[in-house]
Amino acid sequence: MNILVVGGGGREHAIITALSKSPKVEKIWAAPGNGGISALAECFPVKATDLDGILGLAKKLNPDFVFVAPDDPLVMGMVDRLNEAGFRTFGPRANAAILEGSKVFSKALMKKYGIPTAGYETFTDADKAIEYIKAQNSYPAVIKCDGLALGKGVIIAKDFEEAEAAVKSMLLDGKFGKSGSEIVVEEFMTGPEVTVLAFTDGKTVKPMISSMDHKRANDNDEGLNTGGMGTIAPNPCYTDAFKAECMEKIFLPTINAMNAEGRTFEGCLYFGLMLTPNGPKVIEYNCRFGDPETQVVLPMLEGDLCEIFEAIYEHRLADVKIGWKSGYCTCVVMASGGYPVKYKKGIEMFGMDDKGQVDGAFIYHAGTKYEDGKFYTNGGRVLGVTCNAYTLQGALDKSYEAVSKIKFEGEHFRKDIGQKALKALPKDSLDLEYKHDMEDYIEENGVYLRQ
Repeated sequence: MNILVVGGGGREHAIITALSKSPKVEKIWAAPGNGGISALAECFPVKATDLDGILGLAKKLNPDFVFVAPDDPLVMGMVDRLNEAGFRTFGPRANAAILEGSKVFSKALMKKYGIPTAGYETFTDADKAIEYIKAQNSYPAVIKCDGLALGKGVIIAKDFEEAEAAVKSMLLDGKFGKSGSEIVVEEFMTGPEVTVLAFTDGKTVKPMISSMDHKRANDNDEGLNTGGMGTIAPNPCYTDAFKAECMEKIFLPTINAMNAEGRTFEGCLYFGLMLTPNGPKVIEYNCRFGDPETQVVLPMLEGDLCEIFEAIYEHRLADVKIGWKSGYCTCVVMASGGYPVKYKKGIEMFGMDDKGQVDGAFIYHAGTKYEDGKFYTNGGRVLGVTCNAYTLQGALDKSYEAVSKIKFEGEHFRKDIGQKALKALPKDSLDLEYKHDMEDYIEENGVYLRQ
């Protein structure tokens, strides 16, 4: 099979890496791709949001399958356009991608079908929103843009002044454009956060291994919100009891609710969850693989990703066996100095081989370009330095060791990825040092498997 992957970030690099291992796949194209992706796929300079351009490229290349990865083109209806032109395509249609495209829609869906989530109200009038926040007098308060905002349209206000400023920036100042023309004001939930990506063909739901993201730019969860500064998988807070409860009260009810609304969801559905004292609740849905969660989830997959994609398209996901490796996978994001606000591009990078890799790690390229045998920065988040090992501490040690080998001017990364997760682990699991020879375990591709 020849596959066209739409997108050009770290998530797409992880997806392309997994697809390249499938015996079903012969050639991969990417649009627009990036410097690291170019080692595995032929890249074309067509933006992921250029619906006409991507459709034209598909007609020129005639791929056997198209994978649409980012949120914007999914919400804009790229899958609809490709399907109508006769291309087999992975991803939800626009009427299902609205789960991420409109927080107002998703909150109303959860309320209608009894799917647990935070209490909320929606507003288009700034004065009414401010009046509501003042009456609630509960802080922190969560203010969200209705539409897509590159992961930055959520503000957690610690007091009334911050909440008022957030409302005005969205509804009056137009900081997020049309995305902020309607807002959601939510109650603040407490508890560990967990992300669960799930394969679904609209009938069957198969959750992937859980993960924990680190959204803030700086250590100790300080600084501005970002698209994600690092991830670990699995999330130790997500116990078997929570898995069962989420399947019963959240995962299946969401799929059933979308079917009942005539909006069957096919593809990868992202569940952003909060494990509250009153049980798991939905923070948000995304209509695609998360970034950087994909970078730690797919390396743990035991199964053929291409076969899974085909099964979803053909509505036979129930027949496909999907397994997950033991141990942990960790990703540390290396970002440009100044991210997520203002940063330079075009800075030369050192320490990687000609494929943009470092021994002992998977280096997923998010914002890079490759010219004349050299790699240069080309975005805010630049690399996802990913490793796996039997223990979480072992995987983190390996990721940070690989980070230390890569250099570029202004590089920025968090030094505390996974620390919260380590505190949540049972003590006996921390006592097992991954570097020791363990009679009960064998190593396979960097992952320790029980014999």
